[in-house]
Order: sequence, then C-alpha cells, then structure tokens
Amino acid sequence: MQLSEQELIRREKLEKLRALGINPYPAALYPLNATSASIKSNYEEGKQVIVAGRLMSRRIQGKASFAELQDSSGRIQVYFNRDEICTGEDKTFYNEVYKKLLDIGDIIGIEGYLFTTQVGEKTIMVKKFTMLSKSLRPLPLPKKDAEGNVYDEFNDPELRYRQRYVDLVVNPKVKETFIKRTKITNSIREFYNSKGYLEVETPILQPIPGGATARPFLTHHNALNMPLYLRIANELYLKRLIVGGFDGVYEFSKDFRNEGMDRTHNPEFTVMELYVAYKDYNWMMDTTEKLLEKIAMDANGTTLVTVGKHEIEFKAPYARIPILEAIKIHTGFDVAGMPEDELRETAKKLGIEVDDTMGIGKLIDEIFGEKCEHHYVQPTFITDYPKEMSPLTKEHRNNPALTERFELMVNGKELANAYSELNDPIDQRERFEEQLKLSEKGDDEAMFIDQDFLRALEYGMPPTSGIGIGIDRLVMLMTNNASIQEVLFFPQMRPEKQPLQLSDSEKVIFEILKTEKKMELDILKTKADLSNKAWDKGIKGITKHQLAKIYKDGDVLFVEILS
Repeated sequence: MQLSEQELIRREKLEKLRALGINPYPAALYPLNATSASIKSNYEEGKQVIVAGRLMSRRIQGKASFAELQDSSGRIQVYFNRDEICTGEDKTFYNEVYKKLLDIGDIIGIEGYLFTTQVGEKTIMVKKFTMLSKSLRPLPLPKKDAEGNVYDEFNDPELRYRQRYVDLVVNPKVKETFIKRTKITNSIREFYNSKGYLEVETPILQPIPGGATARPFLTHHNALNMPLYLRIANELYLKRLIVGGFDGVYEFSKDFRNEGMDRTHNPEFTVMELYVAYKDYNWMMDTTEKLLEKIAMDANGTTLVTVGKHEIEFKAPYARIPILEAIKIHTGFDVAGMPEDELRETAKKLGIEVDDTMGIGKLIDEIFGEKCEHHYVQPTFITDYPKEMSPLTKEHRNNPALTERFELMVNGKELANAYSELNDPIDQRERFEEQLKLSEKGDDEAMFIDQDFLRALEYGMPPTSGIGIGIDRLVMLMTNNASIQEVLFFPQMRPEKQPLQLSDSEKVIFEILKTEKKMELDILKTKADLSNKAWDKGIKGITKHQLAKIYKDGDVLFVEILS
C-alpha cells in the first residue's frame, strides 16, 4: 500500500502516542452527557459538560489554543489552556500530545465547563481531553482565503459517493439531506399507522419476479438448487396478505431492477407499497394528496417546495388527466382504440424508436414518456390507462378497454403508481397469458405467470386499492436534489480503479521515459542499467500496462511514453 507523506507522519504520531502509554483506540465507554446542539440550546454559564467529536480546526497560540469540535449535531468551540490541562509541573500532555501528536480529524473526548468569550462565543474550557480514535488519513477540508473565498472543497461526485463517510464529515448539507429522508419515512409511517394499517415484511428473494414489468437480477440458491430472483416489486405478496384477512398493509421495500442507471434510476431502490381492502383508486388519489401534504409540512414546514427552478405546490387538490387525453393534448394524435400497427407507425411519426417486440401497452408508454411526461411539473394524477399497460389492474367500470389506474407525476417524473386492484382470478390469468405472449415476442420486461398468486385470488380477495411510491424520488423532491445518488447513502458505482503497481524494473524504465518522453530503445536500455532478464521483464511490463509503445522508424526502434 502506497502511503502519502501525511499518512506516514500520522502513523509515526500513532506510535509516539503508544510510547507515551496512550491507547489511540481505547475500548472503554466514554461517558457523554451533552452534545454541541444541547449545549447551545440549553446554555448555562459554568456548567460541567462531557462531549466527544472530531477536531476540525485549531489556532494554537503558545500555551493556549482555540479549536472546533464536530459531533453528530454540529460544531462547538473549545478552548485548550496548558495550565488548565496540566495543573502540575509536567506539561507534556499539552506541549507534546495536544500540540504535536493530535491532528485535524482525530476523535477526542473533552471534559470541561462552559464559558462565553469576549466576542460572545459559547465555548467549552477544556479541563481534560481523551484520545478516542486517531485519524490516519487527512480530511479533505475546504479552505478560505483572506477575502472569504472557499477553495479545495470536497465536491467531486465520484469521490463523494464512493467515500460517503468523508462526504458526511466535511459537507454538513449532505447530512441534512439524510436526516430529512428519515423524517419523510417517519411521516409516512405516522400517517398509515394512525389509520391502523400494519407495516410488514415480504421476501426479497423470490421464485418469480412478479408485480411489475422490469428486467430482474437472477441468482441461485445452492441448498434448494433452484434459481431465485431479487424482487422487482412486493405487490403480489402484499395482496396475498389482503387475501389472508388484513384490511391494510404497507411495506418499505428494497427493490432491484437490472436496468440502466441515470440521475433518477439506481439498480437498488426503495419503494413504499400500500394495499387497503374495500377501497378504489379514487379513494387512493384523495388519500395520496393528504399524505403528500403531511410529508411536505413535516419535512419542510410548508407545502410549497422549491425543486430546481420550480416552486411545486403539494397542497391538494391535484389535477386528474386521463393518459389518452394527455397524449392527444401534447401530440395531436388520438390513440384511443388504435390498432397496434397503426400505433407503431404513429410512434415512428413522433420520432420515437420502436421495435416489433413492443405491444400496444409498451408503445403507449413510450409515447407518453417521450412526449407528455415532462410537461407535468405540478402534482398531476395521470389516470385510466389502457388494459394492455396494466396487467394487474381492475377493468375500468365505465370503459372495458381501460383500467382504474393512476400514476402521479411531479416535476416531470413518475412519483407513484396505483390501481383499483384486479381481484377476478379468471381475468387475471388471461392478463398474465397476454404478458406471456409478449415475452415470447422478445419483451424481456413482460410479467411472469405467478400460479400461486392466482391460487390466492381464487380463494377470494376483497375489492382493494394499492399504491407504490418511489421513496428515493420523493426525497429528491423534498430536498431539492436533482440526482438520485444524492439521496442514497451508498449508490451503486463501477469498481474503483486500482492504482497501477509497477515492478522495480518497470519503475526504473518508466521514470526515465517520464523525463525523456521518447528515446531509442538501445539508449533507454543502456540508461536503465538493468540485467538482461530484468530489462526484458521491465520493457514487456511497461508496454503491457500501455504506459509506452515501441515502434520502428527506419531501421531504429524507439520507445515513446503514452499520455
């Protein structure tokens, strides 16, 4: 492992601490009785406190020093005075340990009392400090110049997402996003629990990837010697619970879809699904409006939320527009009842890529997604989807070609999907069989037939309404974040590129080339001064790693470094 100069110095300090009899990673409980936030909100001059956190800055002035300590609730100023800490003749603990062996980023415990400085800053006078964890890597802290300009910020997305632990330490706003995420999920739980609905858990590993149209992840269970799928939805299991006699169940579900990644999609994401017996999609629209009003108030203290350049109003009521009407409004084409071939040609006229595997449902979905969806910034229920798009949805009571389904659009994206649930087992079987035909045509997102779910419906499921709400997208809206990666602690990323490890002979050759850029092969060999065996291995390694290339110019072989 290649260590930087700073990392080497910190490791030396670690050994010096141990030599002084100080354990840099003690095991004993540290008896906290306050936090930076509780001190500031309930400040009492002279009060004795015990706090702990990271040392984030300090200004040493001889025998005194002001510093900042950061804990889970914020930062507070602390004052180190040599004679307060070292009351006897031996000043080692201040002069050596504090001044020389402590670093920014170290986690320390502090015992002391509160006082207010001459400029009015609430501060802890340190009477005793304890090393709790030595930081072996320097934090990438932003710096300010004399004019107040900030530079060297830790703001590269690749590094921030990969090293979220550092991001949370040095960028306080990031932590606020995740605190607000918990407020949002707690708000949902409070709303549903107050109605008597039961929070449940259903399987993540499933024999059939049911409940949605998506490409699943496939794995294998060794003990059972059978394939299993990571769930793409938990819908069919929650409906089984409605069959079993629960009137209302909900689940915060980790779902997995083996599809593309972008600013609004991650292969692992969180959905909240709710199913309530004896309700329909009209009731669900009313309920969803009330839920989102509550979430906005709990998270932000207002129903008017800033999202990018838009002000989005979550106060009810929301507009309700049938999907076929939306397509007609935004494209000029009336696709209601249009045959599949004509619909495919219409999509082509609109500049939408299509193929022969796409049925009526997929074609309408593509047209709406490409030409309509982005228009709906304010919360809007898009309703009454064609039957081909909704294989789990009850037929519309007034039009057998449609279903009782809505999607909630906010800021040009789908936030929720809901139905009056299909509870006719014969109709459901026919819908599944239509999906099977699409699969045979090559649609790898078509639904599987779940025979056990059909068996459950045959025992009888009461009229039911269900909804799925994308929690990650909801948090994006409520925290004004444009990327899903900003609201996931640890978003999925490509493998980290490992630094290239060169052999000794490769290093010798490469260092010469870094200076010369290009030289004759024979001159490079002479200058490297390696044995024939070491030279052969070294030059082969350099070209294999694509650090340099060998080429012929006339009768002379040259080696040139590759940038």
